[in-house]
Parts: sequence; C-alpha cells; structure tokens
Amino acid sequence: MRTFLGIDVGTSFIKGAVLDLEKLTLGPTRRLPFPHRIPDQPASFHEVDPREIVAATRQLIEQLLEQAPDCAGLVMSGQMGGLILGTARGKPLSNYISWQDKRVVLDHPSGGGSFFDVMRQRMSEEDWRHLGREVRPGLPVSFLFWMAENKQLPEGRVFAFNLPDWVLANLCDCPPATHFTQGVGALSLETLRWHEPVFAKLGYEQVRWPTLREITEPVGVLEINSQRLTCYPPVGDHQCSLAGAFIGFNELSLNVSTGSQASLLTPRWEPGNYQTRPFFDGRFLNTITHLPAGRSMNLLVDLLTELAAAQKLQIKNPWPYIAEEVEKAGETDLGINLAFYPGPMGDHGAITNIRETNLTVGNLFRAAFANMADSYLAAALRLSPKRAWRNLLFSGGLALQSEFLRNLISKKLESEYRMCSSTEDALQGLLALALVIGSRAASVEQAIRILKDNEKSIPVKKDTP
Repeated sequence: MRTFLGIDVGTSFIKGAVLDLEKLTLGPTRRLPFPHRIPDQPASFHEVDPREIVAATRQLIEQLLEQAPDCAGLVMSGQMGGLILGTARGKPLSNYISWQDKRVVLDHPSGGGSFFDVMRQRMSEEDWRHLGREVRPGLPVSFLFWMAENKQLPEGRVFAFNLPDWVLANLCDCPPATHFTQGVGALSLETLRWHEPVFAKLGYEQVRWPTLREITEPVGVLEINSQRLTCYPPVGDHQCSLAGAFIGFNELSLNVSTGSQASLLTPRWEPGNYQTRPFFDGRFLNTITHLPAGRSMNLLVDLLTELAAAQKLQIKNPWPYIAEEVEKAGETDLGINLAFYPGPMGDHGAITNIRETNLTVGNLFRAAFANMADSYLAAALRLSPKRAWRNLLFSGGLALQSEFLRNLISKKLESEYRMCSSTEDALQGLLALALVIGSRAASVEQAIRILKDNEKSIPVKKDTP
C-alpha cells in the first residue's frame, strides 16, 4: 500500500489529502465548504441535510482520486459532537443535528431547569465519572435525551451516528462502525464499551450504537470510479489532530484557535477535575475544552468594526494593526474576562478598570491575551497540579499568528514551547494512522516518531542573499 486518502469531516469545511506512505508526506490537498444549515427552523435549532454532507464528501474523494489512481484505502476523522439517526444500512431518520444546536438548553416542561439540567440530575456522580465528565450539550447523548423527552425518537431499530460514522456508512453501504475516540460522552472509560445503563436511565435504551473497531480493522469497501478503497473506522478529530501535532508524554498541548483546549496524554484512565477522552494505543487524553480564545476575540473585533461595517466600509484584516498596538501598549491595568461564552472559566465576561488613558485597542487586546494566559495556567494546574509537563505544544491558527501570545503564555506557565509543524494537523494525524494500517508502524506512537524524524531530516531551504 503506497497511498491512502485522508478525509476530515468538519462543520466548516470537509478537507482531504492524498497520504503518501513512502514519502511520509501529505500529497494534494482539497477542501469543500460544509453544506448550509436548513433554513426556516426555530432559532435554537441547527440542522443540515445529511445527504448533502455525503454528496460533498463523495465529490471531494473523486477529486482526490484523480491524483491517486493507486490509492489503497481511506481513513477518516471528524466531529465527535452532533447526531444523525438512521437505519443499520444508512437510511436517514433525522437531519444532522449539529453540535452548535441549542435545543437541549431550552427549559424542560417539568420546571427543573433546562433539558440538559434535568438529564444531568438523572445521572449519578459515578455515571458522570465513568463517562469522562464529558456529558454536555452538543453531544449525541444530550440530543437523544431531548428526543426521548419530546417523544421524537423513531420506533423500531434505530442507530445513533456521529457525523463521520454516518458519512462512512453511506459511502460504503456498510454496517455502522466507529473507533473508540468517537465515543466521547457515551463510552464507559472503565470498560471502553457503550454505557448502556446510563442510556436506560435517560430513556433511550432502544437506540443502538455503531460497533466499536480498532483503527486497523476494515469496516467496508468504497467503490468509486472503478476504484475500490478499503475503509477504516472514523476517529475523533481532536485526538487525530494531536497525533498530527506529534504529541508526546509530558507535553502540555494548547490548541489556540476559534475554540481552545488544554490536554495531557496519559497511559491509563486517571479520573480528575477535567474531561477524559480515549486516545490511541490504549491511552487516554485528559483535557479541558471550551477555553476562551478566538471566538471571544472575534466578538471584540466585531464590536470594534461594527460602525465601519454599518457605513459599508470594509476592513479587510484588522489583526496586523491589533498586533502592532499590542506590542506598543506595554503593561496595562485594564482588566478583561473573556468568558463571553459558557465554559470552564465561567459563563459571562467583563471589561473592568476602564480609565480615560487605557481604553485603546492595544490595551484591550493586551489585557485579553493576559486573560488567556491566566486561563491556560488555571487549566494546566487542573490537569496536573504537580506541573508534570516538560514543555508546551502550541497548535491552532491564533497561536500560529501571534508570537507575542505564545511568549506570554510560555512565561506565565514557566515552560519552553514548540509549535505544531503543520497547519493541517488532522490530515497529518490521519497519515500517522495510515502508517499503522499499512504496517509501516506498530503503533500510533511509533508512527508519530517516524513522521517526526522524517520532518527533521528534510533540509531547511535558506533564502538566497
């Protein structure tokens, strides 16, 4: 096996690349926009036609196969949130309910809070712990509870699909199958099996789930344009991206993008005051998600550019000016709390200590960066109070763009750092998985070492004087 296709099904773009197992590189890369939300629905709903998602993915695969006529297999990653209900052979019984859908935070008719609040009350602390403290709005378990409470679950044999599970089952016309990393919030981390006793408590014990498979187990065959691709179980996008960032033990991963997570790899399940997700090679990932980052920053940018937009004046890219002003601002006594969206740092933000001389773009964003650094320190100490990390691993667009932010966080955490070498870390992670499937590596850990060593061996091109 010389080449594979890697497909990452996100909810902004569907991305893909030819994975070259001999050169250990990503070949031609393509992306298509994710299909639009279905219009004219309640404001809290966010649904997409699942057939459009499959069609877009097939179109992307066809484009990539033109560049890879000898391709042997397909590996896939994608969103762990959201839900599609379907039959065992992939007939849709619902739209794709996006992780961005807010119906579970609507008031429950019992008066006991939101649907999510009532669901949480029906679970014990032991259930919560065994599910990795990962039950939250946006995951299949929450949407299924909403459907059960509203008597909207179809009768008969129905399967709960994550997004990439659904896409693969349709492409291959194969029974539902997935990898353990896609089971966030639904797997018992003690047994690595679907937590059916919790499903019974929540009222949807009749719902079935995809079969759990190892990454090397074929789950179906995709026949397309006279080619046959052996397909393997989809994996979680977060874990795949960290594999593509070459995460190692004792590295604190900080993904700083629109959303943000802090994560540490661990050899065994170690419950604590954080979320835990299955990783590869039987390992686990302790993580804290929804940290304030790019999404909160964008809210500030939108405010500052609102008047210009109202006058139809276009500001193409405000970030170079912001970066320049932050550098010039120096230390500031302006205070900001970026918890504008609910998360581990709170559910409302603030701008404080405003004075005549400090309410400037430079001071505002310098204070915002400082607040981000404080949040990462708090998250890191929750993950490891004894500071077990050796260095920081930065990934994500915001970390890549701002050396100032990286240095500020590095100073706050008293740790050296390295940057993820690829802007396509999910596809790079799929390359690592393909090396294992193609018997070029015995484990994902070894595949990461192989790719990392290969990267170091590539000569650095120097600019000609």
